[in-house]
Amino acid sequence: MSFIVYFCAMIESNRQKKIAGVLQEDLANVLQNRLREAGQMGILISVSKVTVTTDLSIAKVYASVFPSTNADDIVKELNAIKPQIKHEISQLTKHQLRRMPELYFYNDDSLDYIEKIDEAVKGEEDPLKNPDLMPKRKKS
Repeated sequence: MSFIVYFCAMIESNRQKKIAGVLQEDLANVLQNRLREAGQMGILISVSKVTVTTDLSIAKVYASVFPSTNADDIVKELNAIKPQIKHEISQLTKHQLRRMPELYFYNDDSLDYIEKIDEAVKGEEDPLKNPDLMPKRKKS
């Protein structure tokens, strides 16, 4: 337990931030191109955040999918084809990274969560008075 708290409390180094930024930009382009090539019109993927571990071996990729009804299926598909995505990204970043981190894709549902809060505040039901109205967020 103390290892997990220590790992989460560590501050990202400049190298981690730089690699995360490079990965975020390249992943966004690659994922959009893959959607376009697959003929998936009307679906938008944005890479909202990338975090890289201190040893630079693992990258957690948080993707927002619009419309959000397809989000879970698309994230499962991304995790299924991550070797191909990793190869494509490694070709793009071969002059910037020595070793390509292992990719793990997660659904970023923060926009849906904010929208639900917004609707609840504007609506009749007050989530501050009745906290059971809002679903609990899952930690990833």
